[in-house]
Formats: sequence, structure tokens, C-alpha cells
Amino acid sequence: MPYTQDNGLLNNFAKEPKMYTAQPMSSSEKRNSLVLVILGSVLVIGLISVAFLATQIS
Repeated sequence: MPYTQDNGLLNNFAKEPKMYTAQPMSSSEKRNSLVLVILGSVLVIGLISVAFLATQIS
């Protein structure tokens, strides 16, 4: 049983995952992030403008 030690004591400690350090973003990753932010902003602004125009029709 993996939850007991050799002498019968209970071992309730969680296994800790390996820790990784974050690497700085490369220039291509920064560019890709910027493109995604711009495209997302255009999409949200477009949806808001379509919703506003649809309410103005009736």
C-alpha cells in the first residue's frame, strides 16, 4: 500500500509536481500575441457595432 511507510505509519503527504520556471517570450511569440490581441479586439468591436446597428433598425 503506497500510503503507509515501512513501520506502518500513515503517509498522507501529497506528491509535489516538478516546478518549471517561465522562459521569456521570443520576438515571434510576442508578435503572435499582439496579432491575437488585435484580432480579438476587432472581433469584439465588430460584434458590438453589429448589435448596436441591429437595435437601431427597428
